[in-house]
Amino acid sequence: MHATASVQLVIESLLPNLLQGDRATVRTQVARALGSGLAAEDFTEQVAWPIHESLHKLHRHDQIERVSFNYATRLLRSVVDQVQLGYRRSERNGQRVMLLCGSGENEDLGGQMAADLLEAAGYEVFFAGGGVARDEILEETHRRAPDFLVLFASSASDAPAIRAIIDQIREVGADPGLQIAVGGGVFNRADGLAEAIGATRFARTPLELVQALAAPAPAARQVAREPRRARAVA
Repeated sequence: MHATASVQLVIESLLPNLLQGDRATVRTQVARALGSGLAAEDFTEQVAWPIHESLHKLHRHDQIERVSFNYATRLLRSVVDQVQLGYRRSERNGQRVMLLCGSGENEDLGGQMAADLLEAAGYEVFFAGGGVARDEILEETHRRAPDFLVLFASSASDAPAIRAIIDQIREVGADPGLQIAVGGGVFNRADGLAEAIGATRFARTPLELVQALAAPAPAARQVAREPRRARAVA
Protein backbone atom coordinates (compact mmCIF):
# COMPACT_ATOMS: atom_id res chain seq x y z
CA MET A 1 0.00 0.00 0.00
CA HIS A 2 1.41 3.38 -0.98
CA ALA A 3 1.18 5.29 2.28
CA THR A 4 -0.28 8.73 1.65
CA ALA A 5 -2.42 8.19 -1.46
CA SER A 6 -3.80 4.80 -0.46
CA VAL A 7 -4.59 5.81 3.10
CA GLN A 8 -6.47 8.84 1.81
CA LEU A 9 -8.49 6.54 -0.48
CA VAL A 10 -9.37 4.36 2.50
CA ILE A 11 -10.60 7.41 4.42
CA GLU A 12 -12.62 8.70 1.46
CA SER A 13 -14.30 5.34 0.88
CA LEU A 14 -14.87 4.56 4.56
CA LEU A 15 -16.32 7.86 5.79
CA PRO A 16 -19.55 7.84 3.70
CA ASN A 17 -20.36 4.30 4.84
CA LEU A 18 -19.71 5.21 8.45
CA LEU A 19 -22.12 8.14 8.12
CA GLN A 20 -24.74 5.81 6.64
CA GLY A 21 -24.25 3.27 9.42
CA ASP A 22 -23.42 0.56 6.86
CA ARG A 23 -21.83 -1.90 9.26
CA ALA A 24 -21.26 -4.76 6.84
CA THR A 25 -19.55 -2.60 4.21
CA VAL A 26 -17.40 -0.88 6.83
CA ARG A 27 -16.21 -4.22 8.21
CA THR A 28 -15.31 -5.37 4.71
CA GLN A 29 -13.41 -2.15 3.95
CA VAL A 30 -11.47 -2.32 7.21
CA ALA A 31 -10.53 -5.96 6.62
CA ARG A 32 -9.39 -5.09 3.10
CA ALA A 33 -7.23 -2.20 4.32
CA LEU A 34 -5.58 -4.33 6.99
CA GLY A 35 -5.14 -7.20 4.56
CA SER A 36 -3.36 -4.94 2.09
CA GLY A 37 -0.47 -4.44 4.51
CA LEU A 38 -1.56 -1.48 6.64
CA ALA A 39 -0.50 -2.22 10.22
CA ALA A 40 -3.20 -2.02 12.90
CA GLU A 41 -1.44 0.86 14.68
CA ASP A 42 -1.09 2.76 11.42
CA PHE A 43 -4.76 2.20 10.64
CA THR A 44 -5.71 3.83 13.95
CA GLU A 45 -3.28 6.73 13.52
CA GLN A 46 -3.72 7.38 9.79
CA VAL A 47 -7.34 6.37 9.19
CA ALA A 48 -9.43 6.15 12.37
CA TRP A 49 -7.99 9.26 14.05
CA PRO A 50 -8.38 11.58 11.00
CA ILE A 51 -11.94 10.31 10.53
CA HIS A 52 -12.62 10.94 14.22
CA GLU A 53 -11.42 14.54 13.82
CA SER A 54 -13.44 15.00 10.62
CA LEU A 55 -16.59 13.80 12.35
CA HIS A 56 -16.07 16.28 15.17
CA LYS A 57 -15.57 19.14 12.71
CA LEU A 58 -18.57 18.19 10.58
CA HIS A 59 -20.78 17.91 13.64
CA ARG A 60 -19.50 21.12 15.24
CA HIS A 61 -20.27 23.06 12.04
CA ASP A 62 -23.70 21.43 11.60
CA GLN A 63 -22.66 19.85 8.30
CA ILE A 64 -24.08 16.43 9.16
CA GLU A 65 -27.24 15.37 10.93
CA ARG A 66 -27.07 14.06 14.46
CA VAL A 67 -28.21 10.62 13.39
CA SER A 68 -25.33 10.38 10.90
CA PHE A 69 -22.85 11.54 13.54
CA ASN A 70 -24.15 8.89 15.94
CA TYR A 71 -24.01 6.16 13.30
CA ALA A 72 -20.45 7.04 12.38
CA THR A 73 -19.12 7.51 15.90
CA ARG A 74 -20.53 4.26 17.24
CA LEU A 75 -19.50 2.28 14.18
CA LEU A 76 -16.01 3.78 14.27
CA ARG A 77 -15.74 2.70 17.91
CA SER A 78 -16.50 -0.90 16.92
CA VAL A 79 -13.80 -0.61 14.24
CA VAL A 80 -11.29 0.69 16.79
CA ASP A 81 -12.20 -2.17 19.15
CA GLN A 82 -11.59 -4.65 16.34
CA VAL A 83 -8.35 -3.11 15.09
CA GLN A 84 -6.67 -2.80 18.50
CA LEU A 85 -6.66 -6.59 18.81
CA GLY A 86 -3.96 -6.57 16.13
CA TYR A 87 -1.58 -4.14 17.88
CA ARG A 88 1.96 -5.29 18.56
CA ARG A 89 2.28 -5.66 22.33
CA SER A 90 5.34 -4.54 24.28
CA GLU A 91 6.21 -5.83 27.72
CA ARG A 92 5.13 -3.68 30.65
CA ASN A 93 7.49 -0.76 31.18
CA GLY A 94 6.59 -0.21 34.83
CA GLN A 95 4.87 3.14 34.22
CA ARG A 96 1.25 4.05 34.96
CA VAL A 97 -1.00 6.38 33.01
CA MET A 98 -4.28 7.85 34.20
CA LEU A 99 -6.17 9.11 31.15
CA LEU A 100 -9.25 11.31 30.95
CA CYS A 101 -11.01 13.00 28.04
CA GLY A 102 -14.01 15.13 27.16
CA SER A 103 -17.47 13.88 28.09
CA GLY A 104 -18.88 13.55 24.55
CA GLU A 105 -19.09 10.29 22.64
CA ASN A 106 -16.58 11.53 20.07
CA GLU A 107 -14.07 12.69 22.70
CA ASP A 108 -14.42 9.38 24.52
CA LEU A 109 -13.57 7.54 21.31
CA GLY A 110 -10.46 9.69 20.87
CA GLY A 111 -9.42 8.92 24.43
CA GLN A 112 -9.94 5.22 23.83
CA MET A 113 -7.62 5.26 20.82
CA ALA A 114 -4.93 6.85 22.97
CA ALA A 115 -5.53 4.40 25.83
CA ASP A 116 -5.34 1.36 23.55
CA LEU A 117 -2.07 2.47 21.93
CA LEU A 118 -0.48 3.36 25.27
CA GLU A 119 -1.41 -0.01 26.73
CA ALA A 120 0.05 -1.79 23.71
CA ALA A 121 3.25 0.24 24.19
CA GLY A 122 3.69 -1.22 27.67
CA TYR A 123 2.00 1.30 29.97
CA GLU A 124 -0.49 0.32 32.66
CA VAL A 125 -3.45 2.48 31.68
CA PHE A 126 -6.42 3.60 33.74
CA PHE A 127 -8.90 5.16 31.32
CA ALA A 128 -11.63 7.08 33.17
CA GLY A 129 -13.21 8.78 30.15
CA GLY A 130 -15.03 12.06 30.74
CA GLY A 131 -17.49 13.63 33.14
CA VAL A 132 -15.40 12.90 36.26
CA ALA A 133 -15.57 15.57 38.96
CA ARG A 134 -12.38 17.45 39.80
CA ASP A 135 -12.19 16.20 43.39
CA GLU A 136 -12.54 12.61 42.17
CA ILE A 137 -9.74 13.13 39.65
CA LEU A 138 -7.47 14.48 42.37
CA GLU A 139 -8.34 11.65 44.77
CA GLU A 140 -7.82 9.02 42.09
CA THR A 141 -4.52 10.57 41.04
CA HIS A 142 -3.36 10.37 44.64
CA ARG A 143 -4.60 6.78 45.00
CA ARG A 144 -3.23 5.44 41.72
CA ALA A 145 0.03 7.42 41.85
CA PRO A 146 0.44 7.46 38.04
CA ASP A 147 3.62 8.57 36.32
CA PHE A 148 1.49 10.47 33.82
CA LEU A 149 -1.86 12.22 34.04
CA VAL A 150 -3.14 12.49 30.46
CA LEU A 151 -6.01 14.80 29.48
CA PHE A 152 -6.64 13.92 25.85
CA ALA A 153 -9.32 14.67 23.23
CA SER A 154 -10.98 17.34 25.35
CA SER A 155 -13.57 19.83 24.15
CA ALA A 156 -13.26 23.62 24.44
CA SER A 157 -15.65 23.67 27.40
CA ASP A 158 -13.26 21.40 29.32
CA ALA A 159 -10.28 23.77 29.15
CA PRO A 160 -11.03 25.86 32.30
CA ALA A 161 -11.56 22.72 34.40
CA ILE A 162 -8.35 21.17 33.04
CA ARG A 163 -6.38 24.27 34.00
CA ALA A 164 -7.94 24.20 37.47
CA ILE A 165 -6.96 20.55 37.89
CA ILE A 166 -3.37 21.21 36.83
CA ASP A 167 -3.09 24.27 39.08
CA GLN A 168 -4.43 22.37 42.07
CA ILE A 169 -2.07 19.44 41.50
CA ARG A 170 0.85 21.89 41.30
CA GLU A 171 -0.22 23.80 44.38
CA VAL A 172 -0.71 20.67 46.48
CA GLY A 173 2.64 19.37 45.27
CA ALA A 174 1.89 15.88 46.55
CA ASP A 175 3.73 14.16 43.69
CA PRO A 176 6.50 16.31 42.20
CA GLY A 177 7.34 13.53 39.72
CA LEU A 178 3.92 13.54 38.05
CA GLN A 179 4.01 14.49 34.37
CA ILE A 180 0.87 16.03 32.84
CA ALA A 181 0.24 15.49 29.15
CA VAL A 182 -2.52 16.96 26.98
CA GLY A 183 -3.45 16.71 23.34
CA GLY A 184 -6.06 16.14 20.69
CA GLY A 185 -9.37 17.98 20.69
CA VAL A 186 -9.25 21.63 21.71
CA PHE A 187 -5.46 21.50 22.21
CA ASN A 188 -5.03 20.87 18.48
CA ARG A 189 -7.24 23.81 17.63
CA ALA A 190 -5.81 26.38 20.06
CA ASP A 191 -2.09 27.03 19.56
CA GLY A 192 -0.22 27.54 22.82
CA LEU A 193 -3.06 26.33 25.06
CA ALA A 194 -1.15 23.29 26.32
CA GLU A 195 1.77 25.42 27.48
CA ALA A 196 -0.50 28.14 28.87
CA ILE A 197 -2.30 25.78 31.23
CA GLY A 198 0.92 24.22 32.51
CA ALA A 199 1.07 20.84 30.76
CA THR A 200 4.53 19.28 30.51
CA ARG A 201 3.88 17.28 27.34
CA PHE A 202 1.71 17.75 24.26
CA ALA A 203 0.69 15.47 21.38
CA ARG A 204 -1.66 16.01 18.45
CA THR A 205 -2.51 12.36 17.83
CA PRO A 206 -2.65 9.10 19.82
CA LEU A 207 0.59 7.77 18.36
CA GLU A 208 2.32 11.10 19.01
CA LEU A 209 1.15 10.74 22.60
CA VAL A 210 2.91 7.39 22.92
CA GLN A 211 6.09 9.00 21.60
CA ALA A 212 5.70 12.06 23.85
CA LEU A 213 5.43 9.97 27.00
CA ALA A 214 8.47 7.91 26.01
CA ALA A 215 10.62 11.03 25.50
CA PRO A 216 12.92 12.35 28.27
CA ALA A 217 11.32 14.73 30.75
CA PRO A 218 11.27 18.31 29.40
CA ALA A 219 14.01 20.61 30.67
CA ALA A 220 11.40 23.22 31.61
CA ARG A 221 9.57 20.78 33.84
CA GLN A 222 10.57 22.39 37.16
CA VAL A 223 9.42 25.82 35.99
CA ALA A 224 6.08 24.38 34.97
CA ARG A 225 5.65 23.04 38.51
CA GLU A 226 5.68 26.56 39.99
CA PRO A 227 2.04 27.55 39.25
CA ARG A 228 2.22 31.20 40.34
CA ARG A 229 5.26 31.96 38.20
CA ALA A 230 3.86 29.94 35.25
CA ARG A 231 0.61 31.89 35.35
CA ALA A 232 2.49 35.18 35.46
CA VAL A 233 4.43 34.25 32.32
CA ALA A 234 1.28 33.03 30.53
